[in-house]
Amino acid sequence: MKKIFVLLISTASIALAYSQSTTIRISTDETDLILKVAPGGQLCQSYLGEKLNTATDLDRLPANYIEKYGKRKWEVYPASGGQDSFEPAFAIRHNDGNLTSVFRYVSHEVKKVDDNVTLTTILLRDDVYPVEVQLFYQTFAKENIIKARTEIRHREKKPVTISRYASSMLYFEAGKYFLTQFNGNWSGEAQIHTQELLFGKKVIDSKLGTRAAIQAQPFFRLGFDRPASEQAQVLMGTIGWTGNFQFTFEVDNLGALRIVSGINPYASNYELKPDEVFVTPEFIFTLSRGTGAATRNFHAWARNYQLKDGTGDRLTLLNNWEATFFDFDEKKLEELIPDARYLGVDMFLLDAGWCGNKYPHVNESQGLGDWETMHNRLPRGIPHLVKTARDNGLQFGLWIEPEMVHPRSELFEKHPGWAMTIPNRETYYERNQLVLDMVNPEVQQFVFGIIDRLMQENPELAYLKWDCNSPMTNIYSNYLKDRQNNLYIDYVRALYQVLDRIKEKYPRLQMMLCASGGGRCDFEALKYFTELWTSDNTNPVDRLYIQWGFSQIMPVKALAAHVTAQNTQASIKFRADVAMMCKFGFDIDLNHLTENERIFCRQAVLNYNQIKKTVLDGDMYHLVSPYEGNHLSVMYVDEAKEKAVLFAYDIFPVRNETILPVKLQGLDPGSQYKVEEINRLPDEKPDFESHGKIFSGDYLMKLGFPVFTARHMNSKIIVIHKQ
Repeated sequence: MKKIFVLLISTASIALAYSQSTTIRISTDETDLILKVAPGGQLCQSYLGEKLNTATDLDRLPANYIEKYGKRKWEVYPASGGQDSFEPAFAIRHNDGNLTSVFRYVSHEVKKVDDNVTLTTILLRDDVYPVEVQLFYQTFAKENIIKARTEIRHREKKPVTISRYASSMLYFEAGKYFLTQFNGNWSGEAQIHTQELLFGKKVIDSKLGTRAAIQAQPFFRLGFDRPASEQAQVLMGTIGWTGNFQFTFEVDNLGALRIVSGINPYASNYELKPDEVFVTPEFIFTLSRGTGAATRNFHAWARNYQLKDGTGDRLTLLNNWEATFFDFDEKKLEELIPDARYLGVDMFLLDAGWCGNKYPHVNESQGLGDWETMHNRLPRGIPHLVKTARDNGLQFGLWIEPEMVHPRSELFEKHPGWAMTIPNRETYYERNQLVLDMVNPEVQQFVFGIIDRLMQENPELAYLKWDCNSPMTNIYSNYLKDRQNNLYIDYVRALYQVLDRIKEKYPRLQMMLCASGGGRCDFEALKYFTELWTSDNTNPVDRLYIQWGFSQIMPVKALAAHVTAQNTQASIKFRADVAMMCKFGFDIDLNHLTENERIFCRQAVLNYNQIKKTVLDGDMYHLVSPYEGNHLSVMYVDEAKEKAVLFAYDIFPVRNETILPVKLQGLDPGSQYKVEEINRLPDEKPDFESHGKIFSGDYLMKLGFPVFTARHMNSKIIVIHKQ
């Protein structure tokens, strides 16, 4: 009787709420998202576009909910079984077997977090079943970013099953829609492809679990009426989720586009207990005038609000991996660490091959899971290497892969049930690895304990490279037992719980997010990591395309790029110049370089330190696309417009190609700027004809200057100083 009474009260309050005309305005400095309550109580998107200057115009906007079949219904969170015949945001199976829900507006609250951030919370409720959703919209006014997420709860007697649980649904109306997606594979990540969306559905998703983004990166760009460009309004969006994601783009019978974003519900009909709260990841988007503005909005927002230590410095480094691979010992490392000192970098990073005793991690078939130091290789352990680095004026970093285990390991022998394996079926091994069952609290404690023990033994440890080389295989949790549909989602949540503990206890620890390259590249993970490894492919030509793709949305401060021995046909200068457009480091054996090349590398570090602040924290401009020719150019401008850095790359110019000047962006047109080429090889004279000359910002932006050549794999770095 009590539950019926509560439900009646709720229904009455709903009726009272939507009997009044309710308009909810969600705004940044440049964008308005207007929601309205329709006569039947459904909450609908009324407008999403450039900010409206006159508040009274909001009254003229339609509610966008028409009862007649086949007409437009722009419900903000439509559930399956209702009157909307397109892709739903939400689907449920109630205790009585019913598959329908209809959500109606109850209330909303607007909270000013600070002068820049506003949080709008909206409560919707089913007036037949005790199920409710809360919609959260957080706006960042100056950065023109909106975050949307949902919380779902119920009070039915037994658990319900939810099979759709979108973070957000957005609607658009234009003549045409052009989707730009970022996809590829291992060693070819973030390749850019654009296509027109026609009637029906286009889906970008992942079903890989851990290394979720190795085939498709979780972000996109949308152009209206024409492909996304600098001249048109552009939507750029991403999902903050380190697991299976899904974007559904559906053009309906009236030519409108709806975008549904969230966790991929594949194999994840989630069992939700009474009063348990299901929190969706955040869908993060900007609606901006031009692709460049969208990029700079995301970069500024990420540095200020999302990326771990987003406004702090970053460490340059020397990694031993390509110098030694698995073949090293204490003596060899003691010889390599002074190379880092010679280069002038901040840190030496020890990669894989340092752990395991019964099963030494000397190859890719054994040792993962046994995170004690290998005694015969490193008899004095990690503390000795930390001290050796310190004695050379360096910090020390270490590689780990804590979510994985080799069957040939002491961990697997002691705890075989901690690994994901399917009962009664042959076990599949990716890279001879298995994924640890992170939803198991004992495994969570074990993974946290790895980092905690390393930090307790080595309090000066400055950096961890957190690797993840296998997608989720053998999809079965011994811990979840009869709730296997929760596995994909609960794994990610458990990972966040571990990372929360690490971040809370070791807030200054810098960490790289690595997953066979760019297999993890979302903004939720970057709350815990200072940078990500975009690709195992460090061939500088390929890296130009990969870094161009990632930097459309990810700040370069979060994109690690190293000088390596891949593609030695490219000069050491070209390889260094490519890495210097992001967060800079080395992964190379100096003994394989000539004396002039070693001198150049040392000077490159000095040059990078002079431009690092502008590159990592400045506004980025993508000037010349490698997809439109045989050259690439980007530039960075500091906030005061006093210093800028231009990078220019000749990839593979063709015979008789017309080479045009590069026009700069972002400068003060009324100021004078001196341009100077830096990072040349020893005794190499500038071949940049404008070197040392002074130009107005207006001239540089309207006329530019010649910077490209007809030479293959040639590059320039040009610093522009305000006079």
